[in-house]
Amino acid sequence: MPTPHCRAQLMTPGIAMTEFSRRLARRWWLTAVRNPLQVIGFPALQLHVSGTAMRASQEDFENAMNQVKLLKKDPGNEVKLKLYALYKQATEGPCNIPKPGVFDLINKAKWDAWNVLGSLPKETARQNYVDLVSSLSSSSKSSSQVKPGTDRERQGYENLVVTSEDSITKIMLNRPTKKNAISTQMYHEIMLALKAASKDDSTITVLTGNGDYYCSGNDLTNYTDIPPGGVEEKAKNSAIMLRDFVGCFIDFPKPLIAVVNGPAVGIAVTTLGLFDVVYASDKVSEVLET
Repeated sequence: MPTPHCRAQLMTPGIAMTEFSRRLARRWWLTAVRNPLQVIGFPALQLHVSGTAMRASQEDFENAMNQVKLLKKDPGNEVKLKLYALYKQATEGPCNIPKPGVFDLINKAKWDAWNVLGSLPKETARQNYVDLVSSLSSSSKSSSQVKPGTDRERQGYENLVVTSEDSITKIMLNRPTKKNAISTQMYHEIMLALKAASKDDSTITVLTGNGDYYCSGNDLTNYTDIPPGGVEEKAKNSAIMLRDFVGCFIDFPKPLIAVVNGPAVGIAVTTLGLFDVVYASDKVSEVLET
C-alpha cells in the first residue's frame, strides 16, 4: 500500500492542489469557528462550545438577525460567510445539501463555510451567531475611523481623509479596523486623490495611514468579486487598474512623501520606491514585507 507521500506523488497537479486547498480551507474555518472574531480582527471573544455554557434564546437569535440588517458598515465577505454558516447550522443543523460544482464559486464558498461546522450543535451555533453579531455591532460603534470635520478636509472619499494645510496635501488611508487594506474602491480613491493633489496649490503631498498600520496590502475580498465575464475578465480589469495606479505615482509632478506610521505589506511596500522621500517609524523597522 502506498505511503501518504507516494499517494501525493501519484496525484495530478490539479488534484493535489484541490486536496491542499480543501485541507487548508478546513483548517482555517475550524480556527474561525472556534474564535471567528480573532480571525477577522475583532477583539477575542470566548465562543461557547460546551453543553453547560450559556445558550442564546430564540428571541436573542432573532434579535441578532435583525441587528445584522442595521449594521452601518459592511462587515466583508468573510464575516458574511461565517454568519451564513452559523445561521444555517443553527436553523437546519449539519450541512445537508450537495456540494456545488467547482466553478460555482459563490455557492461553493457558502457550502464550504457551512459544511466545515460539522456536527456543531444547533444551540452552540445559535450562541456563536449572537456573539459574533454583538461584537460586530460593538466594533461598529467604537470604530476609531477618522471622520472629516473641517473645511480644509476634502469630502467625497469613503476610505481616505484628504487635508490641505500650509501648502501640504495629506492623503491618509482610513480603514484602521482593516489595517488599511486596499480595496478596489480604495485603489480608485487613491488615484483620484493623487490626481487632485497634482493640480491643487500645495507644494508637496504626503501619504500615510490611520491607526497602527500603514497598509496591510490588498484586501482579499478584491478577489471574490467576480464579474460576469469570469476570472479572465477580473484579471484583465485588475491589470489595467494596477497599471493606472502605479502610473499615478510615477507621473506625479510634485514631491511625494510617504510617512510610514506602522507595518507595511505587499503593494504598500512595492510602491515605496516610487516616492521621492520615505519617512518610517521605528515600529516598521522589521515588518516591511513584500
